Amino acid sequence: MQHRMSGRRLAAALLTLSTVTAVTGTLVTVPAVAAVPAAVTGVRAAAEANLAVDTEIVSTGATGFLTTRKDEGGNPLLEWHKYADGSVLPIHTGSVGYDSNSDTVVTGDGGSMFVLIDMKGAQPAYSSINIGTVGPGAKLVGVVGQTLFVSVSTTADYNDLYQVTSTNGMVQKTKISSRPKNIDYKVVASNGGDFVVLGSVREPYIPTDRIVYWYAQSNVGNGSVVDWGGSSGTAQWDQSSTGALTPGWRGWTHTAPEGGLEFSAQKLGTTTVTRFPLTGDLTRAVVAGIVGDTVFYGVPGTATAESPSPLYARNLADANAQPYKVLDNFSTAAHAPDGTLLVRGFDQDGDGLFRISGGAGATPTVALESTTGRVMAVQFTDSRVPAAIDLEKAGSTPSLSWTLSRGNAAVDVTLTHIGTGKKLTKRLDAPVSGRFTLTWDGLLDGVSAPNGAYTWKATATPTDGVGGATSLSGTFRVQRQANAHDLNDNGSTDVIARDASGNLWRDDLFDWPVGGQARTARRTKIGTGWQVYKQIEAVGTIAGSSHGDYIALDGSGNLYHYLGKGDGTLAPRVRIGGGWGGYKQLAGGSDLNNDGRSDLLATDASGVLWFYKGTGSATAPFAARVRVGGGWGAYNQITATGNIAGGTAGDLVARDTAGVLWLYLGKGDGTFAARTKIGSGWGSFSQLVGAGDVTNDGRPDLIAYGTGGTYVYRSTGSYAAPFSRQTTNLYAGEGTKFNSVA
Repeated sequence: MQHRMSGRRLAAALLTLSTVTAVTGTLVTVPAVAAVPAAVTGVRAAAEANLAVDTEIVSTGATGFLTTRKDEGGNPLLEWHKYADGSVLPIHTGSVGYDSNSDTVVTGDGGSMFVLIDMKGAQPAYSSINIGTVGPGAKLVGVVGQTLFVSVSTTADYNDLYQVTSTNGMVQKTKISSRPKNIDYKVVASNGGDFVVLGSVREPYIPTDRIVYWYAQSNVGNGSVVDWGGSSGTAQWDQSSTGALTPGWRGWTHTAPEGGLEFSAQKLGTTTVTRFPLTGDLTRAVVAGIVGDTVFYGVPGTATAESPSPLYARNLADANAQPYKVLDNFSTAAHAPDGTLLVRGFDQDGDGLFRISGGAGATPTVALESTTGRVMAVQFTDSRVPAAIDLEKAGSTPSLSWTLSRGNAAVDVTLTHIGTGKKLTKRLDAPVSGRFTLTWDGLLDGVSAPNGAYTWKATATPTDGVGGATSLSGTFRVQRQANAHDLNDNGSTDVIARDASGNLWRDDLFDWPVGGQARTARRTKIGTGWQVYKQIEAVGTIAGSSHGDYIALDGSGNLYHYLGKGDGTLAPRVRIGGGWGGYKQLAGGSDLNNDGRSDLLATDASGVLWFYKGTGSATAPFAARVRVGGGWGAYNQITATGNIAGGTAGDLVARDTAGVLWLYLGKGDGTFAARTKIGSGWGSFSQLVGAGDVTNDGRPDLIAYGTGGTYVYRSTGSYAAPFSRQTTNLYAGEGTKFNSVA
């Protein structure tokens, strides 16, 4: 069934059915004191106007329809909507409205006084009925047009059913049934002057667990009940039953003989009864009405329902027909004279009054004819995603947030790094303040998120079944400061290590300490066959990119450059030159002459230290060597650390054979100040690695690896005590596994 918006005003209506409400019977709003209102004033133009969101349909006739809603004070307010000009006439604040199935507005005070207002003429015509004059304990049990149906207890242990009218102020009553005392009457359906009445009673001569159910069809014109049937013992009707009556069908909900709720419908003029069970959430279902050959039913909710109550339909003429959903929510309904059904409800296409129409044998159509303007299909109304996200600060948790047009929806967000295709997908928690917020921990695929362009996509999916999913997308950039020891462009230190088989492994550290400890995010194998090299050295960004590079010296004295690609891998090697076999140690990754490029140091067999200025060229990254000085043969490990002591350029640490560590403060011209002893006991480490800014405090740090464990020596910026030791899980228990760490 297709739902289409219609611009036409609500069509004329004459045939009616009991208004379906969330409570049993025809009472639409909570009882309130009502009186005969003064002349109606303040007509409110409403042609094509929106309804209030809390509007419910009460009744519909040939010239208009009756609704109820709450006024500004929270009191019930009945309003008559005229088809002719779309105007809205307030009836009375605080009135209780009843379904009259006609152009008669029936109001009451919740007790014995009722006011009938004929809305067909140019001016409303008023009359009143006091049903207390009918008899003691008189109770309204239904309305058909201008006729009230009243149940009255008698002294003869019987309950009588009267139909009551008022002519020229004179109340006229006609008894149409007399049944045993305590019977509960209810007019459950009508069609013009025809109506169906239901009763149930516990007869005194029947055992206490037996109830008699009685039902009848009659007409207000003849004032008598035409018996339709009844039963005892086996419940075919009960007091929760509702019904429908049209020129073609009469139908009712009832307790099935085998238990549970079921719907039965009889095609008038035949003896055939169509039955089907109402199971699951429909065990409290009511009949909204029958249009053509299709019955509409469900469990009524409210117009503003957070948990929608769908309206279902089923073809009665097809024995194999299956139920289907017509609206995502319905709360009240009324039959119109032309056989159509007016329903208050909503679906993804809108919210308001829907008209259901269609003749016998046709599939009914649904059109939204009067709307509240409320958007029921979930939509994004706002997004707050920064164009650039700075993840450099330790513990950065940027917030990305979205707002929806309504609740009862879930939001799934996917962030995608365009360069690598890696994604983060997360379902957002229900909002506290109306916004769905992603508080990002700066991780992607388990590691610190890389720099660069990202796309984001937020998808909202209704959780109440109203409408389908909708999506919104955009872009942003992540930025972190470059780290010369970073291979995958996420600003955090990467450390590579070679095992005895020549496999090369990359460990990605988190961008800042976790629980006070430098921790690894992931280990990845990035190469094989590296056993051919005597030394592997991280040399920083010697080729002008923002990613760390490596050099490797083989046994033949050839030096190779491995360019970092920015995705955690290395480009194929490029030979820099030969004749490097005379060097015992290489140390790179530090800017020693303050020109913004990483330089290289090398010690030869005679203990001379040589300085190679970085050029920025991938194929010839170093200028001709310059002698720094002699006497460096005393050291078995030299490491370029970067500026760790607050000087003007990169520094150097050197360990002698006694395990003493010395600091050489860079002077900014490729040379160093006199050495300073900074500690002893460093002989247990096989590798000292200048690792860039491991702790994300803006200063480069040192990683020490060996049989005594692995530690991060955090730079303090102090010349006298440049390091503070910090634990790490890097290479935990693997002190002898790797023969080269860089």
